[in-house]
Amino acid sequence: MNRSLWLLAACQGLYLTNNVTFIAINGLVGLALAPVGWLATLPVMGYVVGGALSTGLVARTQQSWGRQASFQAGLVVAMLAALLCAYAAFSRDFWLLCTATVVAGYYNANAGLYRFAAAELVDAPAREKAVSLVMAGGLLGAVVGPNLAARTRDLFPVPFAGAYLALAVVALLSMALMAFLRFPPAPTRASVSAGRPLGELMRQPAFIVAAAAGALSYGVMNLLMAATPIAMQQCGLPFGDAALVLQWHVIGMFAPGFFTGSLIKRFGALAVMGAGVALNVACIAVALSGVDLHQFLVALFLLGVGWNFLFTGSTTLSLSTYRPAERDKAQGALNFFVMATLALSSLASGVLVTTSGWSLLNWGSLLPVAVTAAALAWLALRERRTPVEGAA
Repeated sequence: MNRSLWLLAACQGLYLTNNVTFIAINGLVGLALAPVGWLATLPVMGYVVGGALSTGLVARTQQSWGRQASFQAGLVVAMLAALLCAYAAFSRDFWLLCTATVVAGYYNANAGLYRFAAAELVDAPAREKAVSLVMAGGLLGAVVGPNLAARTRDLFPVPFAGAYLALAVVALLSMALMAFLRFPPAPTRASVSAGRPLGELMRQPAFIVAAAAGALSYGVMNLLMAATPIAMQQCGLPFGDAALVLQWHVIGMFAPGFFTGSLIKRFGALAVMGAGVALNVACIAVALSGVDLHQFLVALFLLGVGWNFLFTGSTTLSLSTYRPAERDKAQGALNFFVMATLALSSLASGVLVTTSGWSLLNWGSLLPVAVTAAALAWLALRERRTPVEGAA
């Protein structure tokens, strides 16, 4: 473990501070500004739609500029987008808010590669632990994000405008940390040209399962997390309770990062991902049992731990499916699947929770959980017959 890895973990924490604050406030600001209630989570959706649309551009900038310059460009966009969100809140312009979150999606797609960059900062035997440690940096977001939203809510007469301004400062701090990071040189154009086509990479069974599990686990997590502040408000619970629930949810997402890598080294990625599926089912069972504070709290904590096991496992599994020269197109494709699924789940979250309620939202989330379980079982059976071919 080295200085660059710890700095990258801190940048991951600041990235999650941005994301958690966006999740905590965008749905509520959207609910206050939207012309109709079911559009409330459209600003949340805009953030991930912008991320999905940016994955190709991010892959090209990573290849042309290298990791550090590309990551810094993403942080500049994050700062400008946060300022635009603040202006939209002050001017009560719902569609400008949605536009600003789409622009912020470029940062989302860029910082979504921090976990892959972590594996490049250490020797091959430590890759699992490096990915897991950088993911654990998200604990900073668990502590800072909900508190930032709660403490800046009434900083100005316009609710949450102060939170957007605070996120611009968070981006500036991350830029300062990123300046001290040192990444290995980017692959040369010649080596990139010699790599396998993206279609060939995507046909690998391990790539298929890694992409599906990563996207669906993030989709289920976002489906329930984005709806939680609205659902709790509908149940008469104060915003402070929602901030507490989100804080423990994000702790569940990233605290396991200190040991998930060790679990993957010992039991394998598929076994850890299977445990993540079981935790998702447990989350849904608790959420369906009632709508008191403790039920929201336990359900979202279990959801966070389940996501960590699934997402860290899928990231580790994907590392075996591409060579260094193929990293940008492979990681860009993996990020696109995650962002596209997040976009769908963000819109569905707002529609379902405002029209059909919290219970139906949870019942519906069982379908992607079942698909993930089936994908893991398929790859596990295939591994028993033929060992998964490693390309790294």
